[in-house]
Amino acid sequence: MRAGNPLVVGVGMSQFGRQPGVGLKELAGIATKAALADARLGPEALDAVFAANVGAGLITGQESIRGQVCLKDVGIGGKPLFNVENACASGSSAVHLAVAYIRAGLAQCVLALGYEKMAVADKQAPFRAIEACSDVEEVAALKAQLPEGSNRSIFMDAYAIKVKKYFAASGGAGPRHLAAIAAKNHSNGVLNPYAQFRQAQTTESVLASRAIVEPLTLLMCSPISDGAAAVIVASPDWARAHGLSGPEVAATAVRSESFSSAWSQVHDTTLEAYRSAGIGPQDVHVAEVHDGTAAGELLAYEELGFAPYGAGWQLVDEGATRLGGRVPVNPSGGLLARGHPLGATGTAQICELTWQLRGSAGERQVKGARVAVAQCSGGDAAFARTSGSAAMSVMVLRA
Repeated sequence: MRAGNPLVVGVGMSQFGRQPGVGLKELAGIATKAALADARLGPEALDAVFAANVGAGLITGQESIRGQVCLKDVGIGGKPLFNVENACASGSSAVHLAVAYIRAGLAQCVLALGYEKMAVADKQAPFRAIEACSDVEEVAALKAQLPEGSNRSIFMDAYAIKVKKYFAASGGAGPRHLAAIAAKNHSNGVLNPYAQFRQAQTTESVLASRAIVEPLTLLMCSPISDGAAAVIVASPDWARAHGLSGPEVAATAVRSESFSSAWSQVHDTTLEAYRSAGIGPQDVHVAEVHDGTAAGELLAYEELGFAPYGAGWQLVDEGATRLGGRVPVNPSGGLLARGHPLGATGTAQICELTWQLRGSAGERQVKGARVAVAQCSGGDAAFARTSGSAAMSVMVLRA
C-alpha cells in the first residue's frame, strides 16, 4: 500500500429497481446508514460529504440543496456538503472529490453518496433528465429526425451509430457479441441481491427481445432505476487509529471530452489512472464498467487496455470477461442487470469492487482479486463532433 492513499472503510447500497413507494430521501438514507454501519461509525465521524445526483430537479423538483435535504434525517448536518452533478459519472466524481479532499489534508473521513429517483408517475420525466445530460439544442435537432412517436433515450441512437461503425471496422464483431455480453451480465445479476433484474438470459433471448434501435434490443440497454450507493473513504492514519481497514484507492482520474479528436478520451483517462497507480491492464483482476448498453462494455474492453482496438469482441468469444475468466467484467450485473440510477452508478461500482477486494462478494466473488478498476462515463456535449462522453472517470482500487 502506498503511503497516503485513502482507504474505503465502509460501503452500503439500497435495493436497485423501480420502487414507486420509495422516495429520494429514503433511498439516500438507506445507503448512507448501511455504509456507516459497515464502517462501524456514526454520522459525527464524517468531516465532509459529496452527494451526487443527476435528475432530481427535473424528475422530483428538488434542486440545489439536494444532499442537505436528503441527509437531514440521517443526522448529517453542520458539515461541508457539496452537491455533485456530472451526468452518469456523478457518483464516481463524488468519490474522486472525496479522495482529493482527503489527499489535500482537508478531511480525514468523507462520505461519497450517489442517489437517484427515476421511477415516477410522469414516465417521460426520466427521459427528459437523461436527454438534459447533453447539448439540448443538438438533442432537439436529432429528435426531429426520429420517427414520430419514438419513446426512447436519444443516447440509444448515439450508441447504435457508434457500434455500427465499430462492427464495420472490427472485422468480426456483430450483434451476437452484444447479446452475449448482456446475457453474461444478467447471469451475474442473478447472484447480486441488490440487482434490479435477477433473471438469467441467454444470447438468444437477448437477441429476441424487443428492438430499440438496430442493432440494440431491449435487454442490451440499461433500465430506468431507483437506487442509492454510499462509499466512506478515510485517510490511512485515521483509519488505523479507529481500527478500520479496507481497499486503498490507488488512483482516480476524471476528464471531459476534448472535442478536438475523433476518439474517446476514456483511453487517455485510463492511462492516467494506470500510471498513477503504477499498474497496467495486465494487472487488473476485476472491473466494473459503464454498460449503458452492451456496446458500452464492448468498447470499454479496448479503452481499458484489455484487448487491442478492434479486438474486444474476441474477449467475448474467449469467455475472458465472464466469472472465472481472465478478467471478469461487471460481476455485479452492471448497469444492464444491477440497474442504472444515474447518480448512484459510480458509487455502486466502488461498492461492488470493495466487496470483491474484501473477498465478500458471495457467489459472484472473483477468486484472488487484488486489483480492481472502475470505469464510468456519461453525457454527451457534442454528438456530432466526438465519439466519447462529456464526463468520464477511471479508478483503481487495490487490496
